[in-house]
Amino acid sequence: MEIKLTMLNSMASRNFTEALECFVRWGLDVVDLKDHIFGKSLIHLTDEETEAAAKALEERGLQAYCLSSELFYDDIEKGEAHFRSQHLERLERLIAIARRMRPAMIRLLAARSTQRASFNNSMTYIRQQAPWLIPMYQEAIDRIAAAGFQTTIENECRDCILATPTEVTSFFQALARPGKVHFTYDVQNLWEMGTFPTLEVYRTLKPLIGYLHLKGGRTGAEGERMVWKSSLQDASWPVAAMVAEAVRDQVSPVLCLNASHGKELADVSYEHIVEQDLSFTQSLVRKRIT
Repeated sequence: MEIKLTMLNSMASRNFTEALECFVRWGLDVVDLKDHIFGKSLIHLTDEETEAAAKALEERGLQAYCLSSELFYDDIEKGEAHFRSQHLERLERLIAIARRMRPAMIRLLAARSTQRASFNNSMTYIRQQAPWLIPMYQEAIDRIAAAGFQTTIENECRDCILATPTEVTSFFQALARPGKVHFTYDVQNLWEMGTFPTLEVYRTLKPLIGYLHLKGGRTGAEGERMVWKSSLQDASWPVAAMVAEAVRDQVSPVLCLNASHGKELADVSYEHIVEQDLSFTQSLVRKRIT
């Protein structure tokens, strides 16, 4: 299986048309759509804007791979009614956009908690404080599947309910939707939640992964904590080894580049970091395939 590369559309440019031209110039043929689409986030597109975006992709031989929504990324302490009105009820609009864009998958985000610092087992907390959350995710996954699409759920980096491999595994076991949903492992996001990205972490999560998000990041003086923004080539975690295993295992047909978080180093230029990350990852994929 050929492993493709992509990135969020706005990483190439915040001008949507210019971004697509960059994708073509860089030899990428699949796009992860999130925001800065005619100045809007994905879910706020009108029917006319959705049609225009779809045609812009088609005219350039590009295909939407993932619709990266921010649905469900909210504090669970706001309660069931809030999540239903602000997230689940907006799902139909996202599905309508997907019917025109025809992506391989639709992304939901793992929820967050204002009390994240007070617990180390999110599933226990959810069962006690938000027992409605898992059934709501299940409903969303079922509705996405009924529309003919795969769901992917990504871990986020601030107060996220998914902070460890154990929490990720327990969450997907509770969802009990094999074949309908998989995990987007954002390597740096889990790191920022306290889990340093090692090959052991990848291997634990491998049965759940369907999409891999790659970001750089460097440690500082305080051990394994992520502090500095960096390219993938200069990252502190084993990028080359993990990409090699992911390509070998074929867990993620498309590898998605993301912008690194962290503080900027004064003596480092970040001007061409997107192109650098793309070139570096392309070389890793080619090396593994050959």
